[in-house]
Amino acid sequence: QVQLVESGGGLVQPGGSLRLSCAASGFTFSTYAMSWYRQAPGKERELVALIATAGGGTNYADSVKGRFTISRDNAKNTVYLQMNSLKPEDTAVYYCKVLLRTGRPYWGQGTQVTVSS
Repeated sequence: QVQLVESGGGLVQPGGSLRLSCAASGFTFSTYAMSWYRQAPGKERELVALIATAGGGTNYADSVKGRFTISRDNAKNTVYLQMNSLKPEDTAVYYCKVLLRTGRPYWGQGTQVTVSS
């Protein structure tokens, strides 16, 4: 079955960096776009970044452009989110997501990122 397992979250000071990972299984990873979302307390879940299949493009929320980088390693079935220059407003639970061609989305369990001094 489809599984997405995020890791790499934690507590970091403003201006710091974290790299999130999402290990995928149960589907042909290289043929699907992958995305990262986040949800802060009391707010709706929002798209942070998306990466197309191998050789494809990327897209970012305006709030993270220039600070976050999404990448993928198809040999490892893993998508990454490198987060630099973190701000307190980046505090949220971060999820990875895949939308299969059946039309069903799958989500990971999420990883908490807290940016605080």
